[in-house]
Amino acid sequence: MMAEGDKQAMLSGIKVIDMTSVVFGPYATQILADHGADVVKIETPTGDVFRHSAKPARSRGMAPGFIALNRGKDSLVLDLKDPDEADALRGLIEEADVFIHNVREEAITRLGFDYQSVKALNPDIIYVHCVGFGSDGPYAGLQAYDDVIQAASGAASLLPRVDGNQRPRYLPSLIADKVAGLHAAYATLAAIVHRLRTGEGQHVEVPMFEAFTSFMMKEHLGGHTFDPPNGPAGYSRQVDPNRQPFETRDGWISIVPYVPQHFPLVIGLLGDEAMAAEERWQDIHAILAAGPELYTRIAELTREKTTTRCVEILREANIPCMPVADLDAIIDDPHLRETGFFEASEHPSEGPLFQMREPSRYSAWPRGVRGYAPKLGEEG
Repeated sequence: MMAEGDKQAMLSGIKVIDMTSVVFGPYATQILADHGADVVKIETPTGDVFRHSAKPARSRGMAPGFIALNRGKDSLVLDLKDPDEADALRGLIEEADVFIHNVREEAITRLGFDYQSVKALNPDIIYVHCVGFGSDGPYAGLQAYDDVIQAASGAASLLPRVDGNQRPRYLPSLIADKVAGLHAAYATLAAIVHRLRTGEGQHVEVPMFEAFTSFMMKEHLGGHTFDPPNGPAGYSRQVDPNRQPFETRDGWISIVPYVPQHFPLVIGLLGDEAMAAEERWQDIHAILAAGPELYTRIAELTREKTTTRCVEILREANIPCMPVADLDAIIDDPHLRETGFFEASEHPSEGPLFQMREPSRYSAWPRGVRGYAPKLGEEG
């Protein structure tokens, strides 16, 4: 029987040639690498542009975002305009299980690595193309970045629905890139399972616009679900201006009275027992109609107590709540510290740093951080 520490990662033996850059594709291949796939990152002589994405970095070409998205991969520098170096990539593809890239169709065809050309080298290859927009629509071939997709998907219109400021705004996260990366990871895994069952490789297209729109509109399609629509788009609970963190005496707290009867309960727990006992709260429809009034009263009551005291009171009654944490404090979160989510490690060139472990847990495979992000042209 294999010892616990000797168990192979679940994607061990899967060879991935990764010609993606920035966030969308690298996030997908990061997930594959974390689960044991052998990922070779193909880079131009100047490297993935995300190597230089932000400060602070300890050395040139090793920005924090790049480190977070490329651990456990090898970096191979190839200039595909050079025939010999293009042949080197062809040799790698012949032995690979997956070839994934985010080069636009015209450019990848000019380089000689479109699907038909790659399939001729390796008939069973899983060819994953990360694109901005689906190839069968009028936006096909357009460049796509996170901001562009947030604008096109309607995501930039969400904050105006909440606060009344009509200026469209981006959500301050590379959320479209990362959501599309998750889609690319599971699409690749589905194709791997299909090939294991049938022996058949295939072309897989993962369009960022469609992936993120699907993600956003699960709840926000709203009344447009029906034909004709019976209401506006948008999930009212998410765009409610009153459903925001509440100020306390020394900070902020998130309180979620998800069950309608919890609204008066929370008000009573926080100190206004008279309002909580009013007869009208026996009618669930009255509670729902009084949402702004109830949120306002909760906001008044939380200001009278510290965040810690509010948490103590509400958790005792099993009301979902959490203090609002600042980004700078997340690395010291006690739960994440206890679970080992941020793992201290030593990078060969960057020195001591923290990496985030693969969050899923598997009984058949001990999880852990695999390797580190490579410098340009180095193994990871």
